[in-house]
Amino acid sequence: MRKNSKEAIVEAAVFLFNTKGFSGTSIRDIAARAEINPANIAYYFQNKNGLLEYCFTAFFEDYLKELEAGYQLLDESAESCLKLIVDNLLKYQCRNLQLTRFVLREMTLDSQMVREVMSTYYVKERYYLKKVLEKGMRTKEFKNHTVLYIILQLKGFLTTPFLNMYYVNEVLHILPHEKYFAEKYSREICKWIESALCEAKPLAERRVISV
Repeated sequence: MRKNSKEAIVEAAVFLFNTKGFSGTSIRDIAARAEINPANIAYYFQNKNGLLEYCFTAFFEDYLKELEAGYQLLDESAESCLKLIVDNLLKYQCRNLQLTRFVLREMTLDSQMVREVMSTYYVKERYYLKKVLEKGMRTKEFKNHTVLYIILQLKGFLTTPFLNMYYVNEVLHILPHEKYFAEKYSREICKWIESALCEAKPLAERRVISV
């Protein structure tokens, strides 16, 4: 096999969770698709719930790393920081499309796993975004807005293409796994940041802020 057993199990599980649902997928289904012995799943993850927890943790740990990488630009400017965060998160989700779709769909359900994610990873995400927006408003880069509502709008931009992939294709005739999508969509969100959040700059002071 090209992948080790653990990688093959995760890849097979995410595919099946997306196509058959978590409840509709059995350990035997996963083992058959991964072409491994079912005992290997127990060895790495104990059971299906352990595998689910691993998928969530793997997704959000790397998601936060991408967010934190963009956050490093906050001392330079809140606008460039927010744009880089958006670009990083979009590209990360596009690179991990199947895992992203599964995790975001599961996050719409009320479960113990979702409550734990909300109290850990989403709290951290909200903290970083809040800091960026509040700094931008203090320094007059951003207009005064209700910060938490802006965070909700940003989350909508970042999650909608992956929760409604076929609607995106119907409207834009493009799918999120295509490289062009992340680049184009990131630019469109950055335009929203400039028009909806940023204070108008005098012509002489305008400069290009790229991500």
